Amino acid sequence: MSVFGSTSSPCPPFADEDWPSEIADMRDGFAGALNVYRAMAHHPALLKAWAPLRQHVVKESALGAVRSELVILRATHRMDSAYEWTHHVSRARALGIADVRIQAMRGMPGGEDGLIAQAVDSLFANHRLSSSILNALDSTIGTEAIFDLIATVGFYSTLGFILNTYETPIDPAVAEELKARPLAQAELAHGTA
Repeated sequence: MSVFGSTSSPCPPFADEDWPSEIADMRDGFAGALNVYRAMAHHPALLKAWAPLRQHVVKESALGAVRSELVILRATHRMDSAYEWTHHVSRARALGIADVRIQAMRGMPGGEDGLIAQAVDSLFANHRLSSSILNALDSTIGTEAIFDLIATVGFYSTLGFILNTYETPIDPAVAEELKARPLAQAELAHGTA
């Protein structure tokens, strides 16, 4: 079996010539674009079921693009998912989020970014949002965005479990991008996580 990227994974990302026939229609879309979904193709039914939720969480979230990326960065930091962290540094930069703001999501930033970090941390630590965090979020981002924040943490936690379990390799283009332009290692004003 040929694979996309160097890996010793027991479920390596499928190369085009080995792509499962039952999801052939997905290969030229989002599923064929990244190693995470090329690895998930080992379970075609799951990848098919995953697609509509991915569409909402990634493309239609009430959080908006920037808040969504901040939630993802914090969740992937908490998951210790090098794959997702690297990919979302790239996506955050493409949205114009500064390196110092990206890096701050590994610590405890101030303002709304800090509220987002606290919310993600609460979900990981307590499996729920505290009433104080919930009230602060409600007045800042609203109910639908809170649901999307929770769904985003769940979505990226599941991806993190898959990626970490199967040691999915970072996509070569993203790895090269971060190698050429590493994330600035700025001092975090509010401590580290």
